[in-house]
Amino acid sequence: MALLINDECIACDACREECPTMAIEEGDPIYIVDPDRCTECINDYDEPICISVCPVDCFETDPDNVETITELKFKYEKIRNEE
Repeated sequence: MALLINDECIACDACREECPTMAIEEGDPIYIVDPDRCTECINDYDEPICISVCPVDCFETDPDNVETITELKFKYEKIRNEE
């Protein structure tokens, strides 16, 4: 499942710099997670790195983009093959 950034975001850029799939983009006024690129850091980290580095805990799950581990791994492989 992709993640969402809520209104607590302070646009500090910590998450965007760490995201291995470049799924986080600058928005106005808060950052935005691209659900087509968010893999919840499957195969890169034990948990989503954005959650780990966020100083204000502004990440939550996106109920509109529920995905299984298998789907996340497939998306991860697809993104890696694009690079």
